[in-house]
Amino acid sequence: MQRLLIVGLGLLATLEFGLGFVRFSSAQGAPAVYVAPIQGTIDLGLAPFVARTLQEATDAGAAAVIFEINTFGGRVDAAVLIRDALLNARVRTVAFVNKRAISAGALIGLAAETIVMTDGATIGAATPVKMGEPGASPQPVEEKTVSYVRKEFSATAEARKRPPLIAEAMVDADVEIPGVSEKGKLLTLTTDEAIKLKVADFRAPTLERLLDQLNLAGAEVRRVSPNWAEDLVRFLTGPVISSLLITIGMLGIILEIRTPGLGVPGFLGIASLALFFWGHWLVQLAGWEELLLLGAGFVLVVLEVFFIPGFGIAGVLGSMALLASLSLSLMGDGVTWDFALRAVGRVVFSLLLAVVATLVALRFLPRLPFGRRLILETALPSEQGYSSAPAADKSWLGKVGTAVSPLRPAGIAEIEGERLDVVSDGELVEPGAPIVVTRVDGNRIVVRRRRTPTEGSQG
Repeated sequence: MQRLLIVGLGLLATLEFGLGFVRFSSAQGAPAVYVAPIQGTIDLGLAPFVARTLQEATDAGAAAVIFEINTFGGRVDAAVLIRDALLNARVRTVAFVNKRAISAGALIGLAAETIVMTDGATIGAATPVKMGEPGASPQPVEEKTVSYVRKEFSATAEARKRPPLIAEAMVDADVEIPGVSEKGKLLTLTTDEAIKLKVADFRAPTLERLLDQLNLAGAEVRRVSPNWAEDLVRFLTGPVISSLLITIGMLGIILEIRTPGLGVPGFLGIASLALFFWGHWLVQLAGWEELLLLGAGFVLVVLEVFFIPGFGIAGVLGSMALLASLSLSLMGDGVTWDFALRAVGRVVFSLLLAVVATLVALRFLPRLPFGRRLILETALPSEQGYSSAPAADKSWLGKVGTAVSPLRPAGIAEIEGERLDVVSDGELVEPGAPIVVTRVDGNRIVVRRRRTPTEGSQG
C-alpha cells in the first residue's frame, strides 16, 4: 500500500512537472510585445501613459514595447519627460514612425533603442516655437531656448549611438552638414534618408513585417491605450481647463469667507484646486514645493485679512506665494522666459477673474433665495435690535485728533489724549496730520484728514 502511494505521488509530481514545462515552453515560444500609440499633440498628459506602458511591459517580461508614432509635435517639456522614460526603460523600446515624427515626436523617436519607419514617413523639423493667439502663426523663440533643445536632441542621439550632428540639424537651422543640410534650413529626413544616415534602423510597411524583422514573429501583441485616469489628466492639464480650475478655486475660497460655515463655495474651491494640483502632480509639474508655497500663501493672506490691520508685508508675501505656486505648477523642464511670462499671465488673469466674479456674486447672490442662505448679510439694522457699534466707540463720532502712524488705511491716531486703532476713509494720511472721526462702523473708527481753512479754500 505504501509502495502504491509513493508511486502515485511520483506520477503526480511527474505530471505537474510536465505541465509546468509545457506552460514554460509555451510562454517562451510566444513572447509578449506591447504596442502603444503616440499620436496627435504631444502634451503633458501623455507622459504618465508612456511610463505606465513601460512599467507594465517590464513587469510582464515583455520582449519589446513598440510606440507607433504619428505626430506633428507638441510641448517640449512633455517630450523631455517621455524621452527620459524611454532612456531609463528596462525593456526594449522601438519607435515605429507611421507616418511622421515631427518636432517633439522626433525627440521621442530618437530616445527609442530602435527606429523603424514606414514608406513615405518623415522625421525631424524640431525647432522650438512659441504659439500666439488662436489662428496666428507661430513665432521664433530666443537663441538660448534653441540651444537647450538642440543639446537635448544631441545628447539623446549620443545615448542611442546615432549621429548627434544630424539630430542638432533637426533643431537649429544654423547647423550645416555638407551634402545633407544647408545652412538656414531645418533638417527633415525621409525614410530612405534616415536609414542612409543611420538615424533609422530599417523600414517596415506594417506592424507584422516589423515583428518579423525583430525576430518576434508570432509574438502575442498586446495593444494598450490611455485609461480614463490618464485621459482625465490630459483634460485637467489643458490650458483652458487648468485656468478655469484656478478661477473656480479662488472664487470658492473667497466666497467661503463670507459664508456662515464650510458650504458649497468652499467645497467647490477646495475641490477645484485639488484637481488642478492633482493633475499637475501626476505630470511632474507640481510637487511639494508648490504645495508648501500654496499653503504658506493662504496662511499669510488669512493673517493679513483677519489679524493684521491694513495691507502690509504679510499680504504682499502671501499674494506672491500664491502666484508663484500656481505659476510654477504650469512650467516644466526646458521652460523659456516667454513661456514663464505667459504662465504667470494666465494665473494673474485667472485670479483677477475670480476677484471680479466674487464682487458680482456678493452683489447679486443675496437677492436670490438660494444666495441668502450662502452669503452673510452685509448689514444688521438697528430696528431689528442690533447695535452697529459699542456705545463707547460711538462717543468718538465727530471728535478731532492727530494721526500718530501712517494710515494706509489702518493705523493709530491720538484723540483727546487716547491712542486708538482707526481706519481712514481710503485716503493716505501722513503722521502728524489732523483727522476727524466721520463714522463708527461696527468696531471700526473711520476717520478722514481734517482740512484746514487754507486747504479748503485752495481746493
